Amino acid sequence: MDHSRVSNSNQLDYNMDSKHGKMLPCNDDRLDSGVDSLSEESYNSILNEMERLSMASTVSREYCNEPWKLERTEDGDTLLHLAIIHEAEDYAKQMIEHSRNDQFLNTQNHQRQTPLHLAVIMEQPQIVDRLLKAGCDPKLVDESGNTALHIACKKGSLHCFSVLTQACTQQLPSILATPNYSGHHCLHLVSIHGFLSMVERLIDLGADINAQEQCNGRSPLHLAVDHQNLELVKLLIAKGANVNSLTYGGYTAYHLTYGRLNTEIQQQLYNLTDQELRELPESEAEDSEEEALSDDDMMYDDFLWMGQK
Repeated sequence: MDHSRVSNSNQLDYNMDSKHGKMLPCNDDRLDSGVDSLSEESYNSILNEMERLSMASTVSREYCNEPWKLERTEDGDTLLHLAIIHEAEDYAKQMIEHSRNDQFLNTQNHQRQTPLHLAVIMEQPQIVDRLLKAGCDPKLVDESGNTALHIACKKGSLHCFSVLTQACTQQLPSILATPNYSGHHCLHLVSIHGFLSMVERLIDLGADINAQEQCNGRSPLHLAVDHQNLELVKLLIAKGANVNSLTYGGYTAYHLTYGRLNTEIQQQLYNLTDQELRELPESEAEDSEEEALSDDDMMYDDFLWMGQK
């Protein structure tokens, strides 16, 4: 069994500092479980404890109040977290069954991950389904502000995505409108990674196609141009994306085609963008530099060289 840390790959992204016009690195979400701090000996001890508990279907409901729910590792993981991490599905299912509508299902470890977050990270759609039916809260966020659906969108986990969107119909509008701590909505994440079917599904489910990142105001269409994804550009335009949407720095999606190789994207957006919005806005940095030079000229206008100004 592989006990290696569950982690996401680095995501190349950037933010725009709207005041100074500078590109800043966006903090990437950290999706790991802390599992590698668990030694083999500790893991085997926990498995033995699970065996001792004998979580069989014949156990009475009163057993739900037994101390096993209070067990925690040094990372804050419960036995349910560990069963999911180590793919012990039978134990996980039994614990879920004996914890229906119990806050135990929403226990967050030291990275604020619930069992639901870990079930998505570990690609366990059946466990995701059981957790949701048993009363797990899909709106809870981890230390990076991600709901379970954010994680499914970032990973491109279509099975978990389908379970979450079908089972969370009441909470879905709130989740789709919630950005993580990097400023990304679910639609931004699937756009960044080019998951076209998930982009289309989220829009059909009511996600705001023109939602702006909190980092710098990019819409999904801006992101599609950033990543030179022609098919995504076409899909978003067909779905009604606003081509005249401006970032916080005043840039349309067409402006982002400057210096890029895909001329077809540029031509499509040129034809659709309002004429008055096609010209690049003046650079704030250039304006600041010109102002600084003007101030310097005024500061030294009385400097004499060989008796002359």
